[in-house]
Amino acid sequence: MLAFGSDSLVELLSAGVVLLQFLPQIAISERIAARAAGALLFTLALVVSVTAIGSLTSHLRPETSRLGIGITVAALIVMPILAKLKRREARRSNNAALAADAMQSATCAYLAVIALVGLAVNALFHFGWFDSLAALVAIPLLLKEGRAAWHGRVRGCC
Repeated sequence: MLAFGSDSLVELLSAGVVLLQFLPQIAISERIAARAAGALLFTLALVVSVTAIGSLTSHLRPETSRLGIGITVAALIVMPILAKLKRREARRSNNAALAADAMQSATCAYLAVIALVGLAVNALFHFGWFDSLAALVAIPLLLKEGRAAWHGRVRGCC
């Protein structure tokens, strides 16, 4: 849940960076926005790594909360749709920052799945380590997409 919550914060910052491109008073360049979005993907990879490894080494077990589960389910429904719409617009406009932001949204949905499955696996089998291990699987993709955004390349895999 900590990785999922951290992802939500990074997602919000990434959306803000993309928005800054279109505000007339600020209007940062697409290159700067793409680099910032790439840096946020690298930050997210670091946060997910640290929280997952920290949970694994301290043997933390996920706790259930109705509010947390509700927010996670909402993210699982909304974020894939948002990622798809952002991806489509990124391809149409060839905007690397928006493509990186789409990756943030897709990662949020992925971490929501991990959080929910982790809670279920822990409840059924008492494998508290499962969600932390599954979160680590996202790291290579985050790094790959972060590099692409940093170099201003629009990618379609997110």
